[in-house]
Parts: sequence; structure tokens; C-alpha cells
Amino acid sequence: MERHIVDEPGARHGPDVVLEALTARATVDEHGTVTGWSDGAERLLGYSSTRILGRPAASLLADEPKVSDLPPFPELPRWHGPLALRHRDGRRVEAKVLAHHRTPDAGPRDWLLVSAVTGAQPHPEDDALMRQGFLLSPFCATSVYDTDLRFRRSNRSSQGALGLSDDDMRGLRLRDVLDDPMVEEIERLMLLALETGEPQYMENHARAPGETREHAWSVHLYRLEDPDGRIVGVASTGHDMTEQYWARKRLQLIAEAGKRIGSTLDVTRTAQELADVAVPHLADFISVDLLASLDDLHEEAPAIPAADRSLALRRIAHQSVLPGVPEAVVAPGEVDRYPAGSPPVESLRSGRAALHHVTAPAIAEWVERAPPRASRIRDFGFHSVMTVPLSARGTTLGVAVFVRHRHPDPFQQDDLVLAQELAARAAVSIDNALRYTRERRTAVTLQRSLLPRGLPVQAAVEVASRYLPAGARAGVGGDWFDVIPLSGARVALVVGDVVGHGIHASATMGRLRIAVRTLADIDLPPDELLTHLDDLVGRLATEAEGTERNAGHGETTGDVGATCLYAVYDPVSRHCTLARAGHPLPAVVSPDGTVELLDLPAGPPLGLGGLPFESVEIELQQGSLLALYTDGLVESRDDDDLDLGISRLRMALAAPAASLDVLCDTVLGSVLPKRPTDDVALLLARTRALDADQVAAWDVPPDPSAVAEARKNAVDRLASWGLSDSAFVTELVVSELVTNAIRHAEPPIQLRLIHDTSLICEVSDAGNTAPHMRRARAYDEGGRGLLLVAQLTQRWGTRPTPTGKTIWTEQSIAPPQPPLTA
Repeated sequence: MERHIVDEPGARHGPDVVLEALTARATVDEHGTVTGWSDGAERLLGYSSTRILGRPAASLLADEPKVSDLPPFPELPRWHGPLALRHRDGRRVEAKVLAHHRTPDAGPRDWLLVSAVTGAQPHPEDDALMRQGFLLSPFCATSVYDTDLRFRRSNRSSQGALGLSDDDMRGLRLRDVLDDPMVEEIERLMLLALETGEPQYMENHARAPGETREHAWSVHLYRLEDPDGRIVGVASTGHDMTEQYWARKRLQLIAEAGKRIGSTLDVTRTAQELADVAVPHLADFISVDLLASLDDLHEEAPAIPAADRSLALRRIAHQSVLPGVPEAVVAPGEVDRYPAGSPPVESLRSGRAALHHVTAPAIAEWVERAPPRASRIRDFGFHSVMTVPLSARGTTLGVAVFVRHRHPDPFQQDDLVLAQELAARAAVSIDNALRYTRERRTAVTLQRSLLPRGLPVQAAVEVASRYLPAGARAGVGGDWFDVIPLSGARVALVVGDVVGHGIHASATMGRLRIAVRTLADIDLPPDELLTHLDDLVGRLATEAEGTERNAGHGETTGDVGATCLYAVYDPVSRHCTLARAGHPLPAVVSPDGTVELLDLPAGPPLGLGGLPFESVEIELQQGSLLALYTDGLVESRDDDDLDLGISRLRMALAAPAASLDVLCDTVLGSVLPKRPTDDVALLLARTRALDADQVAAWDVPPDPSAVAEARKNAVDRLASWGLSDSAFVTELVVSELVTNAIRHAEPPIQLRLIHDTSLICEVSDAGNTAPHMRRARAYDEGGRGLLLVAQLTQRWGTRPTPTGKTIWTEQSIAPPQPPLTA
């Protein structure tokens, strides 16, 4: 223990005596052994440290205590009370002892015992000392009032805050001194304290008359009584809690910013959220500007130009305590060029936030070159400015400018730290939004490039379609639709939906759409087509799993799956064959306006594998309307009732419309919420039917002599249709196809001609082998027929039928010429 020399009695006490000799200190370990001894302890009991260290502390007691009277010392953090001690000279010493049970930084626990060498008797000067402490307190504004709530006395701090002396206020009430609505609440609490005797508490934030800035006060009000218990008045003590108040406000603002900033992946909304959080709690006006070069950002952020060049910034958001944001020089969405050396540009280039008084040279030079800004500063009384860069992940995005003109206090360093925290949160969210926007733009571009840019020309149905991407939160999905012309004037209608959102869903959608068109081109029935598509989705899922395992980490492709509805409509028979794979049921609107959902077997979603699909064939009246759609149209996260979505769809389809395009818009407007949460694809098809005189069919005997009769029947029908110009090619086609059927296929054989937008020739038989075009050698007698057919027709092909196959060709026909007039 450090030793200090004790002066003789009556000597003037120096600092060492103040710290040591007037306080007796001793330490005792957990076993009761004295381990430390001060000069003050030696002065109190007469033992030097060399005589007492290592001895039992109990040897210093004048009386041996009873064990039953001892408190549980091991459990106590502190003990205090009187002790009778034995001086070295044998006399009894009564001392007040305070003992601390402590755990030093190093070593075992022990007790620190302290006692005043001078004793515990009060000094005559104590009352005067206490009075001076009360009156001169710089931190606690205290006033006393009589029972009528009139001033009697105030200390210096209270007089300074109120800007009046005791002589100015004595006999007045607080409401006479302060013209503030909070005074009524203070006096109400004073009366409550007088009546109940219970202390009252309140907090207020205001600028007192004697202060230059607003303060936060923690006010306690309590009743005053004399020694006889008589009520003599009430006192108020106000503690200046301004720093704690603003610290609490900053923490609350940071917490609020965490909840409000970045609620969406929209750049403009995120910037506006920053502005709304900052005003009015931190600033009276704020502007949020981003580099204009970010408008065309596709990959990495562009570098900031050299220090001697100006910067173009686009105003994204601003906010003000004044309605209409009259302080703003630039409107949202507009681009303004900030000169080199201006505070916003310097903050952007340096990456550091800065605090300026409006009279600072940097501000003055900037506004000199911008008269509109100088006018705003003068008109609104700007006095303090902060410029804070918006940076995230090493990329500088823009700058936020905070301004005060209504708030009387200038920005402080703590305000700058708070502004940096808010800007950092907003910058990360803005960067996320920019990255998402970039990816979404890529996904939308990819998806739209994979969707049909225009619906093909065909006569089987009149069609209209709509595709609506999901909102920003969900991301681009994998919905698609298609209209595919088939042989025999038929048409295939397709609607599908890939699981998930994003680029992977769009890419999967593109692969499935191409696969459907390929499978449709070979004229597979709907159930067989879905079976092949199911196998493809299964293979894609296996590939995706292998890719993720090989990558080990990073972005995942997610589950691969899809739903699909495939329908084939024949305008000759008016039959429609449909099959679905986990897709919503299509709706049919009959010509009389009745809306029904077709009862189709559900079928499993694509990708499960091993489960069958079923086709259903129905007959549709001419002018019937088929509605194919994805689940995003009738399902909503805001409304889990699927039946309600279907009901809305049926009502919208039943409404009269001038055209299918108008009906598409009506359906979307009636069924969808304002912000759809999923992609929506809608395909409407109104059926047409070919007249009986547009189709001619003949049964052909399996005899080579029947070829001539078949040619004659075809030529005669072309003449009745006014297509004699096509007779030569048609004769050749009929001769080749019928001859091949007779020679190489099985009966029954049928020849059919269809007069539509093109001339279709079909020969059907019961054989299962499809013809193949080959190149004949110079001396071969045959093998050139299909080559000639392919060269003379627009296109040709084969399709399977339930009883065999059909070979078909299409020839373009010239539209009828208008009659000549004289």
C-alpha cells in the first residue's frame, strides 16, 4: 500500500492529507487477515503498517462480536455501521465504518474498509455550504414556491434559464414568468404534489427566455414541509437533459430509418423514404441527387470525372417542412449540373461528409454562380448545410444535402454522424434497387424476346393476348403463351407458367416454348405433347441440380417446374382437343354469353414424371370464346379466395366488348389488383368455322386406276372455287400423294381439299410409315415425286391420326382481283 507522511496536528493540510491522512483505509482478505493499511488508519488507531499487516482484523475490535449478530458477509456487496475499535494505547475508539466487498482486476476478492479520521460530527459551516451548493449549482435549475405557487427563491441556474433575478420573480407565478402552454401542466403537477405529497415528474423541450437555444428538461416537483410536518411550499428541480434528449432522438431516428428506408426495390421511393425520415427531425429541407450517368448504367458504375469538371446530378427526391417544397431549385426527375468545387461535388469526389455554415466560402462561391440558389438561401434564411455522399459497396451513387432554416440551431458534429448513418442505409438500399432494376430489365428483355412478338396469321380463330410482368418485389416470372398454326387449317393454343421468378425462370420458359413449337410441328396430340414436355422439364431439373452441386455456392437456379395448357382447334369439324398439366381450367364463353369452366382432368405439373396426361375433345359453336390464362390472373396474395378470382373472371368475360383487345383490357382491369404480385398471361381466342362448301372430300379405292378420277375430282372442285390457276400444281400433288398411298399404304384412303387462306390438299390412309423425300439418281425411274411436291408447294408434311396418317400440302393462292371498270 502506498504510504504518505502525516503532518503534525494543526498543520495546514495539503493534497496528500486530503486524499489519505483524513481517511482511514484498510483491506482485509476473505479469511479476515489485514492486507492493507493507510496513513489515515495509522492516525486513527495508532498502529503502523509494519505492526498490523498480516494480523487478524478481529484483533482490532474492542469487543468480541457474537456469531449470531454477524451479517452474512460473503453475500453482501457492501456493509456499513458503527464499530468499537481498540487503539494501540488501549483506549476505545467509536468509528463509523463503510466496507466494500470488491473484486480487484487481479487477485481474489477482499474487503475495503474506510472511516473518517475526523469523525462524523457536523460542522457549523455545513448549512451555509449546502445553501451555496444549492444557489450556485450550474446544472440543476431549482426554484421554491409557497403554497400559492408563487416564487420565493431560485438558484443561479434557474435564474439564468428564466432570464430574471429573484427580485424580478418573487411573488409571481410561473405562468406570469413564462408564456408557454407547458406552464399549465407544470402548475397542475405542483398542485398535485401539494395535495398528495407524492413527487411528480415531467419532461419538456423548449427554449427558455434566458437561453439562446432549445433545451430538454427533466423536471421533478415535490412538496416542502418544515420539521413539524407543516406544508410550506413546493419545489421544482430541472435537469438539463439536452444531450441525452438528442441522443435518444437520434437513436429513435436510426431505428425508424431501419424500418422505413428500403421498403421496396424502387430507386425513387427509397430516396423519398430517406427524405421523409430526415425531415423534420433532422433537417428542414433535404435533396437527394444521383449521378445522371447512372441512367444508362448496364454493368459497372462510371468513374467520377476529374476534379476540375462539373457533375450532372439528377434530382430523385426532396422534402421540406414547408408545403410544396418551395426551397427546391430543381424538380424531381430533372438534371442539374453542379460546378467543380461546390460542396455537393466535393463530397462526391472525396467520399466524405461535410458540415458548412451558409456564410462559409465554399457555399458563397457556389451560390454566386447560381442566382436561383442564392435567392432561395436569402428568402428562406438558410443558415446550416450538410453534404453527405451516397456510397455503397465501393460505388459512389450520389449526394444528399441537408439544410436548416426554421430550426434555430446549426448542425453539430453529432448531426453529421447521424446524417451519414441515414445516408449509408439509404445508399445500400438504392444500390440494391439499381442492381435489381438492372437484372429485372435484363430479365424482361429476355422474356419479351422469347414471347411471340406478333401473333401469326391464321383463319381458325381470332386472337388477342396480354402479358403483364409482376411488380418489383416478385421479379419477372416465366409465364408464356403462344399461337401455333397447324396443318389442315387447325391451330394450337398454348399457355404455360414456369415456377419461380427471375432470369432463370425466363430462360426456362424460352426453352419450353421452343420445345412446344417443335413438338406441335410434328402434330403430336395434346396428351402426348405434354408427356414429352414433362420429360424435358425433368431433364432440366436434373441439369440444374448438377450445376448447383458443381458450383458449390453462389446463385441457385431454384426448382424447375411448370404448368401448361395445350389446345388444338379444328375449324372444319369445330372440335377442340385440350390437355393440361396442373394448369388453371380454361373458360369458354358461348355465343349467347354463358361462361363455363371446361371440366378437364388436372394432370400433374410438368417435371414430376411418370404420371399420365389425358386429352378431352369438345365441340364448340362458331363464335365461341376460349380464355386461357395463368394463375396470376385469378390468384392474389392479398386474397386467398381462388373462387372469388374465378368469379371475377367469369363476370368480366361475360361483359360485352367491342373487340377482343378491349375485352383483354376489361378482364385485366376487373380481375387484377392494382399491384399484381405475379406475372399474368392472358390469351383469348374466338372460334371460326369453315363453311361446308370450303371443304371437299372423296374416298379413293385402293386401285391405281382411281388416281385419274381423283385428279378429275380435284380439278373440278378448283374450278368451282375459282382456283383454276392452281389446277396444274394440284393435279401433280394429288397424283403423287394418292399414288403413294395406293402403292405403299393401307386402305381406307381419302382425299380432302380445303379452301382457306391457302389451298390445302390432304391424303389420309391407314398406314403407319411416313414418306421421306430422297434424291433420285440419274437413271432411277421413281423417287422424284415428293421432291417435286416440296418444290411446287408452300409447305408439306405428315401427321399421325388415330387410324394411320395424313400427308398434307399447302399452296398459296392469289387473292381475287377486283373487276376492271371502264
